[in-house]
Amino acid sequence: MVTENICFGCAPIAWTNDDLPELGQENTFEQCISEMALAGYEGTEIGNKYPKEPLQLLEYLAPRNLKVASAWLSLFLTVEPFEKTAESFIKHRDFLYEMGAKVIVVCEQGKSIQKDVNKSIFTEKPYFSEEEWSLLIQGLNRLGELAKEKDMTIVYHPHMGTGVQTDSEIQKLMEGTDENTISLLYDTGHLALSGEEPVKMFNKYRHRIKHIHFKDIRQSIEQIARLEKDSFLESIKKGIFTVPGDGYINFVPIMNAIEKSGYQGWVVVEAEQDPAKANPFCYAKKAKEYLNEIEKDIEKKYIP
Repeated sequence: MVTENICFGCAPIAWTNDDLPELGQENTFEQCISEMALAGYEGTEIGNKYPKEPLQLLEYLAPRNLKVASAWLSLFLTVEPFEKTAESFIKHRDFLYEMGAKVIVVCEQGKSIQKDVNKSIFTEKPYFSEEEWSLLIQGLNRLGELAKEKDMTIVYHPHMGTGVQTDSEIQKLMEGTDENTISLLYDTGHLALSGEEPVKMFNKYRHRIKHIHFKDIRQSIEQIARLEKDSFLESIKKGIFTVPGDGYINFVPIMNAIEKSGYQGWVVVEAEQDPAKANPFCYAKKAKEYLNEIEKDIEKKYIP
């Protein structure tokens, strides 16, 4: 296959939302990973319902032929002493290392309004001062050295409602951090919702991208959420995010750009939805079938 260097994974957030525990609280961990495997995925990211001991988790994943792609860690480098974040990071790093993951997903949550139901992600986005930028960049570089001890790489997740969201902010972060230890997580949904063009952003940062999240956006819900100045969590409840192939983002040029770049690593389907409204298995399967069709078209284009 032309895309043989890409592994497709799925995030558990469609089954149980860690930020909104009431969404999917009835769905079990075993159901989640079994349906991921049944939908055709090769790996998973980690949710709060997953076993915390590596050997125990592997006992569940191995029979389903699933691997661990990575897992999210919230950083507080701009608001807490570095040592406190480093302690959490080392524990997280060691767990992922035992699970065979190569990248560590991080996002700075200092000043974040991601979980604040009283603030709109469309009108009240936070910004870092120069002092805060310095704390973030210096802290990330130090964490990068800790990741290097395990031959791992940090992938920073630009995220709606945080201080690193837009192209200019991503560029500032990439320019200030060590490219040998700090890379970028490319998330189609967050970039598009932030007003950035996904293909342009991939091509601009392709040499730093080491992990990918695919999510789509329902245009009608986005229009309502912007008009009503919704919070991030309220937007999710309304259904602003969906899986690739079910929203307005065109993933064909994105997949072509990824293939041309020689990207090697995970593409993780991640769509925060209410499982009572959007059956997780059906949507995961729909996304995988959509991506499979794009893969076939790429093969036809590149293989005589």
